Amino acid sequence: MEEVTEAVNNLSISGGGATAGAGAGAEGHKKNRIQVSNTKKPLFFYVNLAKRYMQLHNEVELSALGMAIATVVTVAEILKNNGLAVEKKIMTSTVDVKDETRPRPIQKAKIEILLGKTDKFDELMAAAAEEREANEAEEQS
Repeated sequence: MEEVTEAVNNLSISGGGATAGAGAGAEGHKKNRIQVSNTKKPLFFYVNLAKRYMQLHNEVELSALGMAIATVVTVAEILKNNGLAVEKKIMTSTVDVKDETRPRPIQKAKIEILLGKTDKFDELMAAAAEEREANEAEEQS
């Protein structure tokens, strides 16, 4: 778990678009969108990444297809229950996904959840950073 947190903290976000996980759809790249996969990264990778995006953009859009929808909902609920995020918008739809083994495209469910920072976001993040630094100092002594 610590290596996931460290990887997210060391993550640099460039202007090209911000996707982690599944490939981008026809909508193009949004700088604050995270496309979640339930097979590629652990759950808390997405939780920590969403925190970083909210620090940078004040809001984050979590997006997923099919079986990864449960992961997106869990990420959103963790952020909400910890007082870091508030739901702004939830959109559901179906999209056609091409499969080489079948002649016709398959329809998959899609969800997009737009989360914004809470009023307490910055102070909660600062308190968590202080706690982390205190724990690191304690381990070194």
